[in-house]
Amino acid sequence: MYSRLNILIVLTIFLGACQNEPKIIEEDELVQLIAKHSPTKDIDWYIMPESDDFAKIPNQDPTNKINPAKAELGKLLFFETGIGIKGLNPELSETYSCSTCHIPEKSFTPGRFQGIADGGMGFGYLGDGRFKNPAYEGSQVDAQGARPLPTINLAYVKNALWSGAFGATGMNASFKDIFGVADTLTSINKKGLEGLEANNHRALIVHRQEIKKELMDYLGYTPMFDAAFPDVPASQRYTLQTAANAISAYFRTIYTNQAPFQLWLKGDKNALTEAQKRGANLFFGKAGCINCHNSPSLNGQRFAALGVKDLDQNGYEVFKTNDGRAKGRGGFTLRDEDLYKFKVPQLYNLKDISHYFHGASKTNLKDVVEYFNHAVKENDRVDQSRIDPLFIPLGLTPSEVDDLTEFLTNALYDPNLIRYKPAQVMSGNCFPNNDYISQQDMGCK
Repeated sequence: MYSRLNILIVLTIFLGACQNEPKIIEEDELVQLIAKHSPTKDIDWYIMPESDDFAKIPNQDPTNKINPAKAELGKLLFFETGIGIKGLNPELSETYSCSTCHIPEKSFTPGRFQGIADGGMGFGYLGDGRFKNPAYEGSQVDAQGARPLPTINLAYVKNALWSGAFGATGMNASFKDIFGVADTLTSINKKGLEGLEANNHRALIVHRQEIKKELMDYLGYTPMFDAAFPDVPASQRYTLQTAANAISAYFRTIYTNQAPFQLWLKGDKNALTEAQKRGANLFFGKAGCINCHNSPSLNGQRFAALGVKDLDQNGYEVFKTNDGRAKGRGGFTLRDEDLYKFKVPQLYNLKDISHYFHGASKTNLKDVVEYFNHAVKENDRVDQSRIDPLFIPLGLTPSEVDDLTEFLTNALYDPNLIRYKPAQVMSGNCFPNNDYISQQDMGCK
């Protein structure tokens, strides 16, 4: 017979083993938890539309309704190296595109910590091998002062860029008096455009690209402009703004709607693993991620200071960091209370991203989760008084960190974004890059 001590030991071992058993998440309970955060109190609110169901695509600019011809034109222009003809070195014309910094196989990110368009060379493996062209000084390179955001699920974005500087609606509606002040290009907001339309016009200028009738004739895009914009007078049809409108239409058709979590929301209860269900339970529950990331794309219409490092603080060779982007929202509004606040980004396809946060200070998604779990700022430039009040320790156990990481890594991962990439562009050029080293890297031509 067992002694009383032996019984206690056995019970302790048994109870300890039970406590270490992974928690089983009941489907109904998870559905109820998610629905609680939905504005409609229904999990269907988190389901993304199909790319061609234009009537269900949200946040369309009233002046730029999507049509098939417009979306197709935008798709080709986005990848077209033939419009990159305003680079500083004419000999390097037609070597870069919008997609240079937004590669589909990398979930529309650059494949490295900092995007480089004009002034860059090489592709490597999905963009990781791009480097500064020796013909350019560092100050001449068209490089981005913050990690480029992915161009996916942008139908849920009202104000573009980390600072939300572009777009006349949403959180910018009350800032009309500063349009064009901190950044002269934000004067385009005075036209009343949505964020994508305004930003894409700006981007074509900043990234040294050209749209004009003669060039469109030469490249073969004129009939596509005619089909996309039949109601626009011919004198205004082949412009940076119509091109920006087409690219914006294309952007609003790019969804990660084949991710397991999306499939689960649509009724496939086998789409998520048990670990992913536990992670979803944490995301919408204990971890409180949903408090900031509450939309179908799990982004947020707010800006937060998390005290992460800027690009130049991470040991990278960085070009052009003096563009004010490290100031976040405050670099646009010029308000002290907005300094170092950055947009709450969408969370799908993080698995493909090689660097995280605006300053690319993390290279591992689990490290991102741990950063939020511990909630200790890492940037000495940001005073503790500026840190967002929601940035507090989460109290997650190691196994909970693993489960939340698994949900973010795989449950939110759409493996088929290549469906949004064209087979070719009208110029016949290589893309996303067309310099000779990129051509070799990609096996193009």
